[in-house]
Amino acid sequence: MKKIYFLTGSQYLYGEETLNQVAKDSKNIVDFLNTTKATVEYVWIDTLKTTEEILQAIKKDNFDDECVGIITWMHTFSPSKMWISGLKILNKPYLHLHTQANEKLPYDSIDMDFMNLNQSAHGDREHGFIGTRLRKNRKIVVGFYKDAEVIEEINNWARVTLAYDFSKNLKVARFGDNMREVAVTEGDKVEAEIIFGWSVNGYGVGDLVDYINKVSKNEIDKEFDFLKEKYLLNTENIDSVKEQIKYKIAMSKFFKENKINAFTNTFQDLHGMKQLPGLATQELMAEGIGYGGEGDWKTACIDAVMMKMSCGKKGSTGFMEDYTYDFSKGNELVLGSHMLEVSPSFAITKPKIEVHNLGIGGKEAPARLVFDGVTGNGIAVTIIDMGDRFRMIVAEIELVKQPKEMPNLPVARIMWKIKPDLKTGAKAWIMAGGAHHTVVSTAITINDMRDLARMYDIELIIIDEKTEINQFEKDLMYSDIIYKLR
Repeated sequence: MKKIYFLTGSQYLYGEETLNQVAKDSKNIVDFLNTTKATVEYVWIDTLKTTEEILQAIKKDNFDDECVGIITWMHTFSPSKMWISGLKILNKPYLHLHTQANEKLPYDSIDMDFMNLNQSAHGDREHGFIGTRLRKNRKIVVGFYKDAEVIEEINNWARVTLAYDFSKNLKVARFGDNMREVAVTEGDKVEAEIIFGWSVNGYGVGDLVDYINKVSKNEIDKEFDFLKEKYLLNTENIDSVKEQIKYKIAMSKFFKENKINAFTNTFQDLHGMKQLPGLATQELMAEGIGYGGEGDWKTACIDAVMMKMSCGKKGSTGFMEDYTYDFSKGNELVLGSHMLEVSPSFAITKPKIEVHNLGIGGKEAPARLVFDGVTGNGIAVTIIDMGDRFRMIVAEIELVKQPKEMPNLPVARIMWKIKPDLKTGAKAWIMAGGAHHTVVSTAITINDMRDLARMYDIELIIIDEKTEINQFEKDLMYSDIIYKLR
């Protein structure tokens, strides 16, 4: 289990008795956090009282592969100049917890000794100043540490740190290049590795075909029997289904041997393959492999990262594309889908395995999973390359039940309302340069993505219930100026 180190600040001014109590109280907080539903281990570090102690603690954190972040808390007054050397070199995510050992004031007995010990209202403001002065991106959580909302904020942030840690070593395979003449799927792969840690590399389709040709009949038959139990077989074209199974097995082996966590492909580059991977890609996404259609490696990467963020949480996360609209007055809807590749994590009904012509690419009809989508509150996320920076756009959406059956649409689909309404939300998305490919999630919140953007130190644009288009346009201009100055 990965670790987050809990650093408590104080100083020698208060004497041994106070410092012993500081250590005891901070350890109690850490022990309590470890009783919550955390996805990390919180590790208590002895009270830091000097510049050298702080520097050594942060140096250790920086080079500890098990450490994914730090939490700081100033139980007493910890002069912030002591933190400069340490915070300047900090390269891990950073949460400043503004809490107290006590929830309520002991009105009848409070004295100066109590005040000197329990002065985080004082000490944390000193610490907050130096974080701001050093321009350190950090999350600030305020409240009594046993409060349910505080625990949720801390544990959600911890979950994001795991995804950020995963992101730093994310490897992406691009089978073929981007779809021809498409702009938004392009981007600076070197800068992406500098900013996000994503190692994005191309592989010839022939490299994959070699793996496909080595898949045995026994492997295919075994997987076919498994999928017949897992899904509803709604086709007589078993050869197409088995072809997809062959692709899935081959890609799984390729990814394992090359430590790949995400991939892209395109229907324009399938030399040596009979079909575009459909069922195969859907199955891989269900196992946590990120995907981006038509060579869209940025979406494949953030898909993998967001799936990592959603591990253990209720809800669905996966690659998506805004396909078409229902402009019915008062009930405007987006139909999200793709040619084939929608994760079965979105299925509200038991998926059917079907085979249909693709209509583009000139290959055989591929097998795919067909199903209706889940409902609930969610977000749609995209990352675009603005030329001088990366921009993350997050839109608040509500996934809804499709109004009517779609018996002639042979793909998986979900439907949603974009906030605050379709006209405003779509206009804002286009104004911000949002891509047609997204990652949709009902497991992850805007606040989670805000934490991730802060860790990446990239521009974040939010479209939500409060979006007003005139102000939004001004905010985009202000943001452009700010990032150009940076």
